[in-house]
Amino acid sequence: MIEINPLVATTDNRLLACDAKVTIDDNSSYRQKAMFAQEDKTQKPETERIAHEHNLNFIQLDGSIGCMVNGAGLAMSTMDIIKLHGGSPANFLDVGGGAEGDQMLTAFQILNAEPQVKAIFVNIFGGILRCDKLTESIIEASKQIGLTKPIVLRLKGTNADIARAMIKGREKELGIIFNDDFDSATKEVVRIAREKSQ
Repeated sequence: MIEINPLVATTDNRLLACDAKVTIDDNSSYRQKAMFAQEDKTQKPETERIAHEHNLNFIQLDGSIGCMVNGAGLAMSTMDIIKLHGGSPANFLDVGGGAEGDQMLTAFQILNAEPQVKAIFVNIFGGILRCDKLTESIIEASKQIGLTKPIVLRLKGTNADIARAMIKGREKELGIIFNDDFDSATKEVVRIAREKSQ
């Protein structure tokens, strides 16, 4: 996509593109290797660069609640409801439908390392991304990186019951609070973040 602004019509009937922005769909990177090789990666914040390398959609914000969600629509509604209940999201992080293993570990590393993040809200609707696979990633992240931020976990969909059983009895050890209700889970994470910020 090429955005030209401003476009000038001269007195001698010529059109001049005075400035332009070119956006290239990431999905075409395998076809457009030479073009993507020209990207100036120093312009991206380090955290966003790492997330991008692991196919995670991440945008840094300035709040205190780290969000890990699958699907852009659910991510946007998660950030909206956090704001509605008086909280502030620290990021937009969409792990997509197939994120697992290293991708999920990287997502947790990013959120756990951010100093302004006081609590993490994991809001997953299991469709393509199975809830038990996400839970395996949480357990693995706890072992490998030592998760230090409290996590409010909302799981719905594929294998959510299996996922809950995997963590049952280990909630304190893993720093997890289960809550299946979107609204009350959000209130819970806002409360925790507020307490940790004081």
